[in-house]
Amino acid sequence: MNQIDPKRLQTSRAPRKPGMLKAGDEHSRLNPIAWQVAQQYKRETMSPVMVLGVMRLVEFSMLLLSGFVLYTLYVGLSPVLFWHYMTVIGGGSVLMVVLCEFTSCYQMRALRNPTGSMGRVLVAWMATFAALALTGFFLKISDSFSRFWLGSWFVCGFGALLVLRITMSQLLRRWARNGTIERRAVIVGGGSNAEQLIRSIEQQPYNDIRICGLFDDRDDLRSPPVIAGYPKLGTITELVEFTRIARIDMLIVALPISAEKRVLSLLSKLWVLPVDIRLSAHANHLRFRPRAYSYIGSVPMLDIFDRPINDWDSVAKRGFDILFSLIGIIVFSPIMLATAIAIKLDSRGPVLFKQLRHGFNNEPIEVLKFRSMYVEQCDPTAKAAVTKNDPRVTRVGRIIRKTSIDELPQFFNALFGSLSLVGPRPHAVTAQTHNRLYEEVVDGYFARHKVKPGVTGWAQINGWRGEIDTDEKIRKRTEYDLYYIENWSLWLDLKILFLTPISLFNTENAY
Repeated sequence: MNQIDPKRLQTSRAPRKPGMLKAGDEHSRLNPIAWQVAQQYKRETMSPVMVLGVMRLVEFSMLLLSGFVLYTLYVGLSPVLFWHYMTVIGGGSVLMVVLCEFTSCYQMRALRNPTGSMGRVLVAWMATFAALALTGFFLKISDSFSRFWLGSWFVCGFGALLVLRITMSQLLRRWARNGTIERRAVIVGGGSNAEQLIRSIEQQPYNDIRICGLFDDRDDLRSPPVIAGYPKLGTITELVEFTRIARIDMLIVALPISAEKRVLSLLSKLWVLPVDIRLSAHANHLRFRPRAYSYIGSVPMLDIFDRPINDWDSVAKRGFDILFSLIGIIVFSPIMLATAIAIKLDSRGPVLFKQLRHGFNNEPIEVLKFRSMYVEQCDPTAKAAVTKNDPRVTRVGRIIRKTSIDELPQFFNALFGSLSLVGPRPHAVTAQTHNRLYEEVVDGYFARHKVKPGVTGWAQINGWRGEIDTDEKIRKRTEYDLYYIENWSLWLDLKILFLTPISLFNTENAY
């Protein structure tokens, strides 16, 4: 796959012709170069953390499988000592993975250079068998096990690890070349600090960071348009738009800690984005404890914000959504069928209604609902909120809105991935209160889009459900949504899910 190199892009900014971009285009605030770069990085990448986690699982499975196959071939599936052998195979496989973890065999550097790390893998595998032998000796059960089987497992297990790691190193090289596995970073700030940071990052061996460009509010006199070969793509406001389009993993603020006011000003604009935000500490003379830093190679970073529900947490949450969405569809299918028939008999028009709403990272998504209004008066934009005794709502619509039955089709949204079962409720893209958009009312409103929106949420079970007719209501909803994001866990999702039916008894604001 061909990639655009930010270093080779022209840095002159082409003037926009009147009418060149229509109002509302997602790139209307970006200059043509930034738009071109953002388009290049729209594709999702594989997280190195996820790749390393899968590698642990694959090696564990290979050792388990090789031990079991050799057992069945040589010893046979006899009930005598069966569980003894299974305990040794399972325990040995787990111990091997743990020892490899402690000897740094599950680092990207080790996987990319298998010849340099296989010595440590062999030592870990030998230590595993030594531990098994000692355990058998002290428990006086070593005579019960086949020596040939143990020797065969040792040889075959190590051979399987060797083949797997050589294959993995080839895959990693290919993925690194085509951008499949990388961490995409944007440098915030310019000048000599940014240049030193870029040089330091590029000097790191086995570096998985791809620098996509720089953004800085200062003019070209104070912040050059090209730094270390990378173009300045725009201002901090444009960076927010850029990150809405491109799949960026990390923002690195290249400012000294001493520039406190400027750092705080930047963070107040950037914290709403679903990315890791790091403050570069490579040029700071002030030093903290080692645990206060994260590192890109040997380049120290101070962790300011972490992307919520990331890596394995996102896998767990997706599994949660699929499982409980299927359960919900099965359990509520009679109600959904009855509702569809009632809607069809009550008024002409389709049973389902699609509404455009804000999704993850402000992306527009279509949310499914049962139609509750007369078809000629449906409002896909939700610009005019439904009020008490609203004449647009049908007879069946009043019932299903009051009981939230109109939301049941969103189980399908959650199943297919545009929504989560639990999360901040998605608001319509033009939703307003007193003719003001929600983002104009609440500072940091878009921070609630750092995770996928949900069918139900923390705000809803705490009483903030239904019509939003005051500024205070949208502020409270946002406050509860941000609390959920900062305190997320599967247990909290489960709690919200099971408290939702109880919260539906409060129909005060549900019209």
